[in-house]
Amino acid sequence: MQFAKKDILDMASFSVEEITHILDTADRMKEISERPVKKVPVLRGKTIVLFFHEPSTRTKLSFDIAAKRLSADTISIAAASSSMVKGETLIDTARNIEAMRPDILVVRHASSGAAYQLSKVLKASVINAGDGMHEHPSQALLDMMTVREKKGSLKGLRILIAGDIARSRVARSNMTGFTKMGAEVMVTGPPTMIPRGIESYGVTVVDRLDDAIPQADVIMMLRIQTERKTSFLFPSEREYSAVFGLTAERMKRVKEDVLIMHPGPINRGVEISHEIADGPHSIILDQVTNGVAVRMALFYLLSGGAKNVDTD
Repeated sequence: MQFAKKDILDMASFSVEEITHILDTADRMKEISERPVKKVPVLRGKTIVLFFHEPSTRTKLSFDIAAKRLSADTISIAAASSSMVKGETLIDTARNIEAMRPDILVVRHASSGAAYQLSKVLKASVINAGDGMHEHPSQALLDMMTVREKKGSLKGLRILIAGDIARSRVARSNMTGFTKMGAEVMVTGPPTMIPRGIESYGVTVVDRLDDAIPQADVIMMLRIQTERKTSFLFPSEREYSAVFGLTAERMKRVKEDVLIMHPGPINRGVEISHEIADGPHSIILDQVTNGVAVRMALFYLLSGGAKNVDTD
């Protein structure tokens, strides 16, 4: 199919066909990372700017590696080293960056809607690498790729997302993406972390983690976001772990072929125990590997795909 999007902003704007096309393209891109020489000239001459207004390790590095594997030139800019510290607005900074003629701008920002606003004023393609508590579409795509790779299909699966649903952009993107692809999504967490109206996403709220885990084909544990001042939402980390943490004792009640996921970084011993994070059901590192493939696919498709470039 022809991929016609200029920007990658959220999962809500994707059709089932577009999601499938991205995942199929990512499957092909993954092979490049397995070669002795992990580089193809697909995006030679293209310039990609990584503009991260929030700290990031996995996502930023993943986008950077993905671009370099396709031979694009990458430039990283942090808010602390940009003119924004001198009072320049985000849009003015982005417009000045665009005046240097980059092809794609990858943006992470603490404010929900930041990537959307930039997409309206920039001619360059914009990829949302996480905006506030809104969305993180490439994370959802890599999560769906990983589950499809392990299970063969997404349709009919029961996906459990557990933790701070209200403040998680990962949860929002995954709820939208998985339900679009025919999966049944359940969410659970402390009542203070479940937003009102969550059912509008087509998900089922389960009050207790213990009631949800025996039903799940996939369990995605979310990080406690200490940087967003969430500690007042539960009594203590010890009590949170006792009620909503994935422990070895709880793993005795899961399906034999359950998959355990986490978007990272992990708070070990809080939302998930050491032995589960590193255990045989965990596909956390597979998520990281597939993140590179998905972001390669996004760069490739935004740059015109097969009509403009050759993957050989």
